[in-house]
Amino acid sequence: MTTSTASIRASKRDLVTEVPGPRSRTMMERRGATVARGVGCAVPAFIEAAGPGLLHDVDGNTLIDLGSGLGVTSVGNPAPEVVAAVHEQVASLTHTCFLATPYEGYVAVCEELARLTPGDHPKRSVLLSTGAEAVENAVKIARAATGRTAIVALDHAYHGRTNLALALTAKNAPYKQNFGPFVPDIHRIPTSYPYRDPKGMTGREAAARAVEALERQVGAENVAAVVVEPIQGEGGMIVPAAGFLTELTDWCGRNGVLLVADEIQSGFCRTGAWFASNHEGVVPDLVITAKALAGGLPLSGVTGRAEFMDAVQPGGFGGTFGGNPVACAAALAAIRTMRERDLPAKARRIGEILTARLTAIAAVHPEVGEVRGRGAMMGAEIVHPDTGLPDAESADRLARACQEAGVVLLTVGTYGNVLRFLPSLVMPEDLLGDALDVLEDCCARLFG
Repeated sequence: MTTSTASIRASKRDLVTEVPGPRSRTMMERRGATVARGVGCAVPAFIEAAGPGLLHDVDGNTLIDLGSGLGVTSVGNPAPEVVAAVHEQVASLTHTCFLATPYEGYVAVCEELARLTPGDHPKRSVLLSTGAEAVENAVKIARAATGRTAIVALDHAYHGRTNLALALTAKNAPYKQNFGPFVPDIHRIPTSYPYRDPKGMTGREAAARAVEALERQVGAENVAAVVVEPIQGEGGMIVPAAGFLTELTDWCGRNGVLLVADEIQSGFCRTGAWFASNHEGVVPDLVITAKALAGGLPLSGVTGRAEFMDAVQPGGFGGTFGGNPVACAAALAAIRTMRERDLPAKARRIGEILTARLTAIAAVHPEVGEVRGRGAMMGAEIVHPDTGLPDAESADRLARACQEAGVVLLTVGTYGNVLRFLPSLVMPEDLLGDALDVLEDCCARLFG
């Protein structure tokens, strides 16, 4: 523990050294000596504690966190309810593989997933550890349920870093470079990217373009599933045009194809609804969850129509740590917090603030080409103002300037040129306002 003890940590942005500070720089040297270089690092400040919307580093600096551990700590970091549930569970049972001897927590999480995911049809779930693991199992389910093998993903998609998940992921570097060959019978079709689609293209037109490519390249009769992110996170916080998802869902229904919604980043109140699919009334056949599900602990799941989920033979699902008792206790506490504190409404309020402030910044700085997103899942695309082409260099400079001023802001996107805003849903509004003040000042300094 440093001089930044729990009793004196700041409750607002507070810099006592440069970022990264001397202790963080020393620890980065240790990191380089033993951690594989392929493990990335966006902000080289070592964190030892956190608070509502804040990160406290080993040098005594307090940073405003607009990343939430890549969308994980939506209910707070640490969330008191999650901490209490974890302490109680750890004291009684840390692990017994659910495949060997079951326990109630696993069942209770599956019951919550059945209640919360879109649709009122009978549902089943399987619990796992990571988002990529859940993606892999969703593909297994789709193939078992349909007897088909082809899996279709979208341009700009991101579905994880395991071999099959990488095959579904669109961006090559750094995710896929040098890691092939990938799982076969994975196909890619155009998505709806309103900012870069032909001017005036509607969601229905974008869906027709996607379906035409799918039918021509793959054939509907061969497709087990179409896997979509209702809002594409890593691809650049891309919100498809209205009608795109509904048209694609309807096509799947007509052709016996499963519509799989990857809600790993967009789920659990992040967009102002429990799931991003809710915004267009889409009811997926399978829903993949992770990230915010367990309030900071590793837990993921696939929830789907009972007849599809039960197409997998007994023993076909597995994993030593999937649905670990401690993670399940954390998930139940996190979901309870989301419900009791009405975090969908909190996310909508955050979205109003972000939209207003970012739109005002964009009006002054044409380098901010578009502001988009829903709720507390927002992006700002940085472009060359004269051409509208992606400007990853300026996006990186802007993010680093904010980081040096005490705001953790990350870039994302196929072109690396989108600022990603994923604040905690319990972040105090004054902290969010301060972070946006910093961004505004950095834009004025860098863009003029």
